[in-house]
Amino acid sequence: MSRNLIFTGAVLAALGAVVLRMVLGPPGLGWYLLAWALFAAALWLARRVQGRRLDVLVVAGGIVLATVGLAAPPSSSTDSFRYAWDGRVQAAGISPYERPPADPALAGLRDDWLFPAACADPLLWPLPEGGCTRINRPTVSTIYPPLAQGYFLLVEKVSPEGSRHKGLQLGGWASAVLALLALWRLAGARRAAYWAWCPAVPVEAVNNAHVDMLGVLLVVLAFGAVRGRGGPAGAGALLGAAVAAKLLPVTALPGALSGVLGGNGRVAWRRLLLVGVPAVLVVALSYLPYALVSGSSVAGYLPGYLREERYDGGGNRYAVLRLLMPDPWAPYVAIALLALIVLAVLRHGDAERPWQGALLVSGSFLLLLTPGYSWYALLVVALAAMTGWWEWLGVAVAGAVAYTDGPAAPDNLGTPFYAVAALAALAGWAARRSAEPRRRRPAGDDGAPVVRST
Repeated sequence: MSRNLIFTGAVLAALGAVVLRMVLGPPGLGWYLLAWALFAAALWLARRVQGRRLDVLVVAGGIVLATVGLAAPPSSSTDSFRYAWDGRVQAAGISPYERPPADPALAGLRDDWLFPAACADPLLWPLPEGGCTRINRPTVSTIYPPLAQGYFLLVEKVSPEGSRHKGLQLGGWASAVLALLALWRLAGARRAAYWAWCPAVPVEAVNNAHVDMLGVLLVVLAFGAVRGRGGPAGAGALLGAAVAAKLLPVTALPGALSGVLGGNGRVAWRRLLLVGVPAVLVVALSYLPYALVSGSSVAGYLPGYLREERYDGGGNRYAVLRLLMPDPWAPYVAIALLALIVLAVLRHGDAERPWQGALLVSGSFLLLLTPGYSWYALLVVALAAMTGWWEWLGVAVAGAVAYTDGPAAPDNLGTPFYAVAALAALAGWAARRSAEPRRRRPAGDDGAPVVRST
C-alpha cells in the first residue's frame, strides 16, 4: 500500500471527524476553515494515488462523509423545518403559497416539534398571536418553487410518523451520493473527489438537508444527458426541472447553450430550440397546478426575500464590486458583467463541454452578488468537479465564511474571501487561456468528462 494512499486516508479520516463535530454543531468559523484545509490536503495527497485505489478512496470516502451528515439534526440552518411544514400543508390539501405557517387557520396542523410550547430558545421565531415556531419567517408564505414542493410532499408521504427531519436528510444523502456516482462516471475519480470530499456536501446537502441538492443532481444528470442518449432535449428538460427545484440552476442554462450564437451572425436554432423549449415547458408545467390553485400568489415570498436580502443594493450584497466603485453603481455593474459573461458563453462557449460555460456563469453570479449562504455554492462545487477547475472551489469557501460570520453582519469576513476567490477564478481563466494555444491536451485533461465504459 502506497504511502500517499495511507496519508490521504488518514487526512480523510480527520476530515470525517471534523465534519462530525460540525454537524453536532453549531459549527464555528474555525471548524469550517479546518475542514476546508483538510479537504485541500486530501486533494493534494491524492495526486499520486492511481487506478482502482483512487476509485475506491473517492467513492467510498464520499459515501462515508455524506453519511456523517446524518449523525445529528440540522446544525446550522432552519430551512428544513419550512420544508417539512410545506409537505405537511400540501398533504392536507392546502397550497403552501396561500397561507403562511402563522395563519391561525392552519393551527390544526401544528405539533410540538415545529411549534414547541417552550419559547426560550433564541433560534425560535415568535408568532403574532403568541407562541413560537422553528420555521423561519412564519408570517410569510413559502419561497420554494413547485418541483421542490413536490419533493417536500413526497418526503412527507413516505416518511414514517414522527421521523421529523430524517426523511429530508435521507433525501439529501441519496441525492448527494447519486451526484457523486454520476460525477465519478462522467469525470473520473480524480475530479469527482472535488465533490466527494467537499465539506459542504455532508454539512449543507445532508445534515441541513437543503433542497439545493435536488437542483444540483438534476444539473449533473442534465450534462450527463448531453453525452448520453438524452441529447440536448433531455438536457433541457432536466435543466428545467432543476430550475423548478431551486431557481438558482437557471445560471447553468447558458452553459447548455454554449456557442449557439456562432460567428458571422449564425445562430444554432435547432440546438437552441431543443434545449430551450423543453426547459421552459418543464418549468411552466410544474407551476401550472399551483398557479391554478393559488393564482398570482404562486410567487410566494420570493419578491420579499430579494428585498430582505438587499439584492436591490446595500447590506453585504455586491461586496467585491463595492470595494472598487460607489455602492449605488454595484447592482447595475453586476448585471452588466453577468450579461457579458452569458453573451461570451453563448457566442464562444464549447458546445462539447457545456459544463464549462455553466461554471463560468454560475460561479460569476455568486462572485458578483456575494450571497451569505454557503449552500448556494453546491452547484459550483459540482460543476468544478465536472470541469476540473479547482480554483472555483474558493467560491464555496467564501460562502461558508460569509454565512458563519453572519450573513447580515457589517464588515462580514466573507468579503475578503469572495475577493480572493474572484482573483483565483480570474487567474485560472488567464492561465488556461494563455496555455491553450501552446499545447493540445489529451482527452480527459482539458475539461472533458471521461465517460467510463461498462
